[in-house]
Amino acid sequence: MERLNKLCTIFNRLFVLWVILGGVSAYFYPHVFLPMKSLMELFFAITMFGVGMVLNPNDFIDIFKKIKVVIIGVSSQFSIMAFSAYFISKTLGLSDEFALGLILAGSAPGAMASNVLSYLAGADVAYSVSLTTVSTLLAPVLTPLLTLLLASTFFEIPFWAMFLSVVKMVLVPLLLGILVKRFFTKQVTPIIPVFPAISTFFIALINSVVIALNRDFLPQIQLVTLFAVIFLNLFGLFAGYMVGVISRFDILRRRALSIEIGMQNAGLGMVLALTHFNERSALPSVMFAFFCIFTASILVPIWARSNDQMRGVKK
Repeated sequence: MERLNKLCTIFNRLFVLWVILGGVSAYFYPHVFLPMKSLMELFFAITMFGVGMVLNPNDFIDIFKKIKVVIIGVSSQFSIMAFSAYFISKTLGLSDEFALGLILAGSAPGAMASNVLSYLAGADVAYSVSLTTVSTLLAPVLTPLLTLLLASTFFEIPFWAMFLSVVKMVLVPLLLGILVKRFFTKQVTPIIPVFPAISTFFIALINSVVIALNRDFLPQIQLVTLFAVIFLNLFGLFAGYMVGVISRFDILRRRALSIEIGMQNAGLGMVLALTHFNERSALPSVMFAFFCIFTASILVPIWARSNDQMRGVKK
């Protein structure tokens, strides 16, 4: 069991590698991935089931213990990222499809990967888990609502269809995972470490399908689109940390909030784009997912080392 745990942990840490390998494979062998387009909602539902399987009752207790700081974090996450995506797309003059895609990425809830990265960075993991849980539960309403508010001037936004999609892909499998773990604790506990790895695999697979669908269009992507994605991620990290400073959070909670806001559940943005819009509008979420992990891979060891130094000073 310990060996399985280690293997799954290593697999999750190599998320960027799986995204790259999947993307390269999809580019050169798109025919392998194209038939999977119709399974995108199922794939994402599986990832959310895996998230539900790793949540604990204490995660929800933590939410009520620190409801004020959770409200600050979640409201900051949805407002900062969604409105930043809108202003960035307008300022840089992105096409309607890419602007919609960026707004979808910015309107998504927090990603489970942020919890793992908060752990690796030595940040406040309990706070990160609380934010991800609450933002995910609010996503069926807030994600389509923010998209409708910010993108309806240049795209017809099917609010209720998006609402039902998020309920089906996020809320139902998440609650199902929580219930399965609650009522079959003894049977599923030995295999719990497998579920984050399954979620990692399917997010990488969703990325690959989007790349396969856009294979012929990828060489035409302008640098301004890449810059928009990079700026949204970096601004989210910075703004999240500054909200923590203004709110007088301790340094570990600031770091958790920074990671949580800077990283969105871009997989949800991809699937919503494919389901309700078109393949091109899914590309910003693919790019955002990759760059989030890239920046985190730089930030996490820096913060982890600073934690070691702080502990050394205290000793």
